[in-house]
Amino acid sequence: MLAKRIIPCLDIRNGQTVKGVKFLDIKEVGDPVELGALYAQQGADELVFLDITASHEKRKTFVELVKRIAQHINIPFTVGGGISELSDADALLSAGADKISINSSAVRNPRLISDMAQNFGSQFVVVAVDAEQLQGDEWAVTVNGGRIPTEKRLFSWAREAEERGAGEILFTSMDHDGVKQGFANEALAKLSDERGIPIIASGGAGAKEHFKDVFTKGKADAGLAASIFHFNEIPIPELKDYLKNEGISIR
Repeated sequence: MLAKRIIPCLDIRNGQTVKGVKFLDIKEVGDPVELGALYAQQGADELVFLDITASHEKRKTFVELVKRIAQHINIPFTVGGGISELSDADALLSAGADKISINSSAVRNPRLISDMAQNFGSQFVVVAVDAEQLQGDEWAVTVNGGRIPTEKRLFSWAREAEERGAGEILFTSMDHDGVKQGFANEALAKLSDERGIPIIASGGAGAKEHFKDVFTKGKADAGLAASIFHFNEIPIPELKDYLKNEGISIR
């Protein structure tokens, strides 16, 4: 088993870290620079920064904030939100981001994935997918922070993203987001079985056991969470110790 990754996520709105439930009821939880530095010190394997209203508000991600965060951490750092052209990605990578996450812009213009992969390398390109379950294993892909459902479906879209050069898929189950009842393990396992690139699981972390399940039942390569870390419900060192004791290989 390849070593699994623990990834705190900083959802950013108006320069502050926020968190909601099922993409709604958004509340501020702290300064992203301070939180990023704290998680790096605690042993997080990576950090994800998502400007959650950039696409909806038709603006670019805060490059200056990315610079400030990058100066305070020493772990890989993925940035997403409002990235719709190569120059956006170039500016963020120059500001200190290690990877770029594209979501709504990739759905609207799938060629963006290919262009990013060709210009920067697949290892820099994360395609984030926010999806809600319709019935069975059919999931509708959404855009603009979950506000707009599309005709695209999770598994076929993930296949296209990989074929176009995505290096990783970050799948967030909107049904599980912020509910803290566990990840969407069935969908994650299917994604992991079908795709040859790493799958990052997002949406549903509420207990240490949920991470064990997402790595064993869900077959995910990384577990991403927000509120349990922001509110110190599960400290990262404690989570990693638990997973190691459960026989799961952790970085």
